Amino acid sequence: MRMYDIIRHKRDGLPLSEAEIRCFVTGYTAGDIPDYQASALAMAICFNGMDAAETATLTDAMMRSGDQVDLSCFGAYTVDKHSTGGVGDKTSLIVGPIVASLGGKVAKMSGRGLGHTGGTVDKLESIPGYRTELPPTDFIAQVEQIGIAIIGQSANLAPADKKLYALRDVTATVDSMPLIASSIMSKKLAAGAHNIVLDVKVGNGAFMKTREQGEELARQMVAIAKSCERQVSALVTNMHVPLGWAVGNTLEVLEAVEILQGKGCPRLRQLCEALAAEMLSLCHGWTPEHSLQKVKEAIDSGAAFARMQKWIVAQGGDGAYLTDTTRFPAAAVTQDVVAQTGGYIADMDAEQIGNIGVLLGAGRRQKGEAIDHAAGIRLWKKTGDCVCAGDCLATLHTNRADVVGAAQAAYRAAITIQDAPPQAQPLLYTIVR
Repeated sequence: MRMYDIIRHKRDGLPLSEAEIRCFVTGYTAGDIPDYQASALAMAICFNGMDAAETATLTDAMMRSGDQVDLSCFGAYTVDKHSTGGVGDKTSLIVGPIVASLGGKVAKMSGRGLGHTGGTVDKLESIPGYRTELPPTDFIAQVEQIGIAIIGQSANLAPADKKLYALRDVTATVDSMPLIASSIMSKKLAAGAHNIVLDVKVGNGAFMKTREQGEELARQMVAIAKSCERQVSALVTNMHVPLGWAVGNTLEVLEAVEILQGKGCPRLRQLCEALAAEMLSLCHGWTPEHSLQKVKEAIDSGAAFARMQKWIVAQGGDGAYLTDTTRFPAAAVTQDVVAQTGGYIADMDAEQIGNIGVLLGAGRRQKGEAIDHAAGIRLWKKTGDCVCAGDCLATLHTNRADVVGAAQAAYRAAITIQDAPPQAQPLLYTIVR
């Protein structure tokens, strides 16, 4: 089977056979197919798409290209949560211990942040001693004993996807719905969970800019999971506004602790409750209403926070930082951004706010760059809030004094203030099951 013919078939709008797709994935992973032919196929897919069967086969082939985690010892109780990326998204730190405290098994592999979106592994590394790498036997044992372990992604998990994504990133072929869906799902399926809840972010701070795009991606990923005999739900959620009050690694850990102690941002808690309830509905078979009630009880009783403490300590973290958050190192410079006019905040450019976090040191401009865990932004006013001239909009945290002026100006530019209050924005658009 020639790669030339596979490219030509897709260029001409024909569906690829299972054999053709598996031939491509196997050959490209092994290095037998050159980048120029792989990029030609990716571009043909961008122009002509893939049907549901093609997308499912591509996902399965990439999933099988490397290691697959075996979680069968936990039966149907394993559950994972994946977000498509946003600003201030610390939900894994919150929903994981909630679900674990209620009998779910959260054996999760997470990534690092790149660009304006944050990474769960970076946030967890803000906690002194926390180990993001565990031997497989220790990983399984911790999930068995505590119900949760979150580590960095294995280097050999879906290597075909890693290789293909790196190529797509430099050939303008990232924006293809089948390629996005198969990329996400190949890693999630290889990670072994029987149940998966997807948080598909939509808005100016997300990769999916419109609700229509988000819902289509959700439908495709749920269809892929069904074809692979996994249970998946997808929540399509709002990322026109940063999630919660904090952007930046340590600041987001502190906010996660607040939520699990029954405090913090109401909208962040609402989303975490919805995600956790969906996860529990899948792994226990509970009704959504019963799951939501159990989630609220786990937070209010302190059971979820207690489970977070057990999890962090088991993975080497210093649990004293969770009970006394003043132990976390603070940034050397804190600077308020004040409103220059009064009115209502009509819009926030979430992507730009994420980029400001990167400027302050909280994120990476390129892969492998070091981050400053103390850097970030504490938001005081968000979309819909009334402000007066001189009110504090946000506080910048950084150890880079030379960027503060530019960050202040950029933050003001990311906020739109108008005379009349804006229309309220929903947090959750829909759930695709």
